[in-house]
Amino acid sequence: MKQRPRRLRRTESIRSLVRENNLNTSDLIRPVFAAAGKSQPEEIPSMADCYHYPVEYLPGALAEPVELGLEAILLFGVPEIRDSEASRAYATDGITQRAVKKIKNTYPGLTVITDVCLCAFMDHGHCGVVRGDRIDNDASLKLLGRVARSHAAAGADFVAPSDMMDGRVNYIRSQLDENGHTDTGIISYSAKYASSLYGPFRNAADSAPEFGDRCSYQMDPGNAREALKEVRLDVKEGADIVMVKPALAYLDVIRRVKLEIDRPLAAYNVSGEYAMIKAAANAGYADEKELMFETTLSIKRAGADLIITYWADELLKLVAN
Repeated sequence: MKQRPRRLRRTESIRSLVRENNLNTSDLIRPVFAAAGKSQPEEIPSMADCYHYPVEYLPGALAEPVELGLEAILLFGVPEIRDSEASRAYATDGITQRAVKKIKNTYPGLTVITDVCLCAFMDHGHCGVVRGDRIDNDASLKLLGRVARSHAAAGADFVAPSDMMDGRVNYIRSQLDENGHTDTGIISYSAKYASSLYGPFRNAADSAPEFGDRCSYQMDPGNAREALKEVRLDVKEGADIVMVKPALAYLDVIRRVKLEIDRPLAAYNVSGEYAMIKAAANAGYADEKELMFETTLSIKRAGADLIITYWADELLKLVAN
């Protein structure tokens, strides 16, 4: 008997019936940039169709995505003032804290995840406290704990430490619990690589380091086994959800984590991946909508349960219908 797999590809209806992986609205997390000192939304130069939003504009910016089924956002605060102690990162009236309150007051059912890091709030742009020419891991934990507590107090559902300091999940969990935030979850950037694909985001958050690089704390791109070690440590320390970042260049890591770790898995389709596809589409080399969908589906196929993507709004329009 001849095998004819093409029978299952003959029409779109048949292909849809037997499709192994599909994108759903509940898979998608939309990054949101809340920016201090802005009077109106401003497009981010390095990330077409992405914007810095003043706090008062956030409810309007989220109205259509929420109506289409958006269930979660990842919130980044972009401050006006930076200093050596990242004081605006944990201020009760900081940009992130005010944005959380505004969003939760307008959309109480929307899951708000806050990025917990120091780089955008430090005058040197690193993700931790600088001592001489090195990052002081344990001193950084104290500040990260303060940031996480302030986000939880503002109403965040999850805090997402992205700094890659050792022991930060355990420290943040203890700080949250000791201060009455036992229901606040942790989504950890568990396997975050020192990638060249973060450039557009660093422009958006004005968070590029003023000296050196982040290779002493973010992961080496050549390592996959180490990713599993990092993820296991975060699970042991109390992470509710783990993350691999970037996504497209690390699909193998996503797959390995999915097969070996019993936690929900998020993957971050980062700014450089987004910008490259935008550039290819603008040059006429690819259809943006088709490539957007195909690459996002590849992240789902690799094993991600949740996908953080700058295409969330466009994907919602496609999958909500």
